Amino acid sequence: MFNRHLRTRALALSLSLALSTVALAETPTALPKSVVAGPCVEGLCEYRLPNGLRVLLFPDASKPTVTVNVVYGVGSTDENYGETGMAHLLEHMLFKGTPKHSDIPGEMKQRGVAKNASTSFDRTNYFASFPANDDTLDWLLGLEADRMVNSKVAKSDLDSEMTVVRNEMEAGDNNPGGVLMKRVRAVAYDWHNYANLPIGARSDVEGVPIANLQAFYKIWYQPDNALLIVAGRIDPGKTLARIATHYGPLKKPARALPARHTIEPAQDGEREVTVRRTGDIALVAASYHVPALAQADSAPLAVLADVLGNTPNGRLHKALVETKLAAFAVASGDSQRDPGLFTAIVALPKTGDAAKVETDLLKQTEDVAAHPVTEQEVAAAKQRIANNYEKLLADANAVGMALSESQAASDWRLLFVQRDAIAKVTAADVNRVAATYLKSGNRTLGRFVPTDKPDRTEIPAAPAIASLVEGYVGKAAVAAGEAFEATPQNIAARTQTFTLGDGLKVSLLPKKTRGETVVVNANFEFGNERAITGRTDAGALVGPMLMLGSKSMTREQIAAKFDALNTQAQIGGSLQGAQIALLGKRGTLADALALAADVLRNPAFPANQFEQLRLQAATGVEYQRKEPGPLAAMALAQHFDPWPAGHPLHVDGFDESLAKLKALKLEDVQAYHRDFYGTAQGEIAVVGDFDPVAVKAQLEQLFAGWKAPTAYAPMSTHYIDTKATRASFTTPDKPNAVLVARQNLSLNLVDPDFPALSIATSILGGDPLKARLADRIRQKEGLSYGVTAALRADESRQGRDDDGYLTIQAIAAPQNMAKVETAVREELARLVKDGITEQELRDAVQAKLVAREQSRAQDGAVAGVLAEHLEYGRHMQFEIDRDTAYRALTVAQVNEAIRKHFKQGNLSVFAAGDFK
Repeated sequence: MFNRHLRTRALALSLSLALSTVALAETPTALPKSVVAGPCVEGLCEYRLPNGLRVLLFPDASKPTVTVNVVYGVGSTDENYGETGMAHLLEHMLFKGTPKHSDIPGEMKQRGVAKNASTSFDRTNYFASFPANDDTLDWLLGLEADRMVNSKVAKSDLDSEMTVVRNEMEAGDNNPGGVLMKRVRAVAYDWHNYANLPIGARSDVEGVPIANLQAFYKIWYQPDNALLIVAGRIDPGKTLARIATHYGPLKKPARALPARHTIEPAQDGEREVTVRRTGDIALVAASYHVPALAQADSAPLAVLADVLGNTPNGRLHKALVETKLAAFAVASGDSQRDPGLFTAIVALPKTGDAAKVETDLLKQTEDVAAHPVTEQEVAAAKQRIANNYEKLLADANAVGMALSESQAASDWRLLFVQRDAIAKVTAADVNRVAATYLKSGNRTLGRFVPTDKPDRTEIPAAPAIASLVEGYVGKAAVAAGEAFEATPQNIAARTQTFTLGDGLKVSLLPKKTRGETVVVNANFEFGNERAITGRTDAGALVGPMLMLGSKSMTREQIAAKFDALNTQAQIGGSLQGAQIALLGKRGTLADALALAADVLRNPAFPANQFEQLRLQAATGVEYQRKEPGPLAAMALAQHFDPWPAGHPLHVDGFDESLAKLKALKLEDVQAYHRDFYGTAQGEIAVVGDFDPVAVKAQLEQLFAGWKAPTAYAPMSTHYIDTKATRASFTTPDKPNAVLVARQNLSLNLVDPDFPALSIATSILGGDPLKARLADRIRQKEGLSYGVTAALRADESRQGRDDDGYLTIQAIAAPQNMAKVETAVREELARLVKDGITEQELRDAVQAKLVAREQSRAQDGAVAGVLAEHLEYGRHMQFEIDRDTAYRALTVAQVNEAIRKHFKQGNLSVFAAGDFK
């Protein structure tokens, strides 16, 4: 397969001027009924039958032979997953006979017909040559018309032919070059079927169902998908009449041929593959993605292939073979319907210097700019290609075969178009395409390394699943738990709430759970604005370091201990708080709490872990600089930042953050923990299967006595009327753009307008599939995979903090982002102007109530609600009242809240993407 592959490509790229030596075609004076004449080029004339069959005649009386070549527009590119190799397998099956022709090879042999067939990426062709004879031609045309639609494609034939094809595959796998190029193609392509050689995968060939093969045959083997070429000593008029007789009765199929729409994306960096097999020859190959045959750059690439790969005049031969580094070196480019590969491959002895060969090969292919191709080299290459064209076109039978490739690339006339284009190529053209395509980021490098004993990992076949599960009963069922209805009333009735020490508020909700699981949600508070100002950089790193080692345990030991306790643990901190979150088991809860308390209170702050964390943080900041999402979010955050530099809530930019990370010292982190951390003030909620008496005692022992050196005082936040703005940022090579938008609102969670605004936001963009923004931008206009809106309300223990806001975010292709922004603004304006409908209100309220109900079914969510209520002095009655408020909402209330809070023209928008 490998050698034939290279020869085919070299032939397709090494043709030139010559048809002047061939007699002009004899055009029939009268065409058979319904046959339509098409274009004629240099003695070749096309005709078309009503059923879609295209016919190409090339009469040449100078040689007493005839070639019939039927080219079908189907190849391995058209195979689906699990069906690789099917086009080639079907090629074999079409020699198995029809009801009229039971022994096709035998019948051909009796008539002295030389025959074969081949399958490529984009076509399959069946060709036969014989001494010119009208009876033989008539018989052969009848045979080809018959097997086009009447081949048996039987299961019995598949069973025997499959092993023949498999043996052909095995023969190909003996060839080091074929094996290497198979792997190179698989790595070079991400999606296009050019990644798979036509021979296919062994398991697909062995396992393809006969029904699949028959369906494939019925789709593709039809007159409207075929080009019939007849070349040699023929009478055009009589030949057309015979063709009309045999092919005319075939009906034009009603089906439409499947569309081919896969486009291989640009390669985004060097790729490599190494093959290790037994052998005595080493190979190095460099393949580059290049345009299709029909594209303008195909011609200069053909010349470049000759400049590099010709023997003995090519650059590769002189640099690698004449220097005795390699045994041979060639270069060729695919000539196909879709963009293919330009490949240079070098063979060297097993004991050769493969590393040196690889370096010199890449120097020759990728360093043309340093040693430009000369006009003399181009002229010589064009002359060689022209000579090949002349020889080809002097042989009508050879032309009949060569046209298979140009037809596969979309049209037989490309043979001549390419010839003429090559004749016009200049050195500047060749140097340009070399610089454009032969570069490292577009390269897939392949190495065949001969190995006496290849080390492969064979994955055995999986056992029959039935044998694994038959009679299986499993272990004893886990504890089922109780049927607890998680209504706000039931939660309130079951929950025990109390205060430990001076300010540690606790809510315990004991209940039997499946698997005896229990959730702990703890938040401890400390520090005030004045005390932490100037120390927030250190404070931000305390939390991430807590689980990286304690005074008695390493990071690994902490993780192993929590694993042994079957507990998921998160222990962290923020500027004014520390958090413990546990998901554990009744039997190990006490030990897990004790371990968490020790980790929080006695961190070791290992120096090596500090440096790892700092490197990770810095790397994360650097990563965000050119990412659309973080870049747009940073711009939004800084625009709405009311705090001066140095304030604990001030938003640092990327450069500021990096500078502070670099300047931060481990001692500062240690000091922040020492000067602020404590657990005597805060909130703890425990929900699940536990002993409330024992847990209460343990919580008091572990946490109530550790008082923070600086008392907690929350920082107040308030609404600021921020002027609307718009900004756009270009992030090259990022195919997904991000939009974030915001407008500030004076809103607290307990405000009477919150339920109405929450429902309005849900209607606007609460669901990525079903909301006004999604209905228009995703479902109707198809611009975005995700567009949503969210509402944030402030909370406060005393007074009324009201730093609320509405946010909208969307993603889209950069070229569509302007349309997305327009739609976002228009939908928000429509919401403000027209309000909502009764149906929208009912749907949104129902969805909200269901979501709240589902949330209460999760112990972790209940623990979070209980802890939040403890922090803000609320009770479960708040949840009951909130549900009641949602149910009581009217359209008028929601529309009034919308008009009061959502202001047209007050939306700030920030977008980032690869905007051209």
